[in-house]
Amino acid sequence: MLIIKNAKIITVSSETIEEGMIVVKDGLFLSIGKNLDIPSGAEVIDAQGNIVTPGLIDVHTHLGVNEEGGGRDGHDFNEVSSEVTPEVRALDGILPSDKGFEDARNSGVTTVQIMPGSANIIGGEMVALKTIGNVVDQMVIKNPSGLKAAMGENPKKFHGEKGRAGSTRMGVAGRLREKLIEGLNYINKSEISSFERNLGLENIAKVLRKEIPLRVHAHRADDIATALRIKREFNIDMTIEHCTEGHKISSFIAEHDVMVSVGPTMSTRSKQELKDKGWNTLVELVKEGVQISITTDHPVVSIEHLRTSAILAVKSGLSEKVALEAITLNSAKHIGVADRVGSIEVGKDADFVIWSGDPFDLRSSAQSTFINGKCVYRSH
Repeated sequence: MLIIKNAKIITVSSETIEEGMIVVKDGLFLSIGKNLDIPSGAEVIDAQGNIVTPGLIDVHTHLGVNEEGGGRDGHDFNEVSSEVTPEVRALDGILPSDKGFEDARNSGVTTVQIMPGSANIIGGEMVALKTIGNVVDQMVIKNPSGLKAAMGENPKKFHGEKGRAGSTRMGVAGRLREKLIEGLNYINKSEISSFERNLGLENIAKVLRKEIPLRVHAHRADDIATALRIKREFNIDMTIEHCTEGHKISSFIAEHDVMVSVGPTMSTRSKQELKDKGWNTLVELVKEGVQISITTDHPVVSIEHLRTSAILAVKSGLSEKVALEAITLNSAKHIGVADRVGSIEVGKDADFVIWSGDPFDLRSSAQSTFINGKCVYRSH
């Protein structure tokens, strides 16, 4: 049993507790409050003067499938043999020893969603993991957590220029619709007779049955609108990933009951789709009631700068409360794991961070990071 005492506990889901206590047992939060009993034999950490938050969550990364320091040998995130590859799984390409996982833990990031890249119109299944472990299967918190799709310039570049479908935005959207219709036909056949299995269509069927969402890479406002049009046509669950020009159509997005992942706003304007990027996107979406998460898109921006991104968003007008939710509880909701992580609540996984100071002060750092009640990083 582990006891954290004398801490300022920012639970995220409810009130902040001054000089509070956390009791952890069997990897879960057993109790949270003030002046709780300390059982004999418990490990006690006196966090006097420190702030405790839930572990941070990045909803959109390529950790382990786009390895750091490995060059092309570690680029396992885009299966570009076809413009549509719904049959592939990010799970099969993740290297748990990727240095990025250590950087995540050291900066307080305890859960991530890992997905294929955006070269393909349909890129494959994604997975949500804890950031500690030697075998990826033992790190999984939800698999699959969504199916990746992409609009705009990336599929045009990787496939349209090679003569495959997707040389225009019309072609990208048309090919996505074709595969969704094939998925519907596959579902109908499976219900009336014996049939030959097709792994790609099985994965698309999960989207059509609303077992998992379609997570769509879309930067420009017109691409976002196209994605939402397809959502309406097929009555599927969807999240918008990146949403760079979301501020231009924020009220329209709000009409569609979608969660949005914004970022990596710390990156440069490396292509035409990013020319209007800015922290104001988050502010405008929140004004319209859209649930937002903040992402680094690691390794586009290093995972250690997830908190930095939240700080810069606050500097540009986002409240600290909303910014913290955007890298904790809202992120957990985005990837469908809020029953286990994202806030400090009784019964949830004991993933939390003890900070050296105010987490919204860039001079502060993670003093200790805990996953499932075990310390996975300590600064000294």
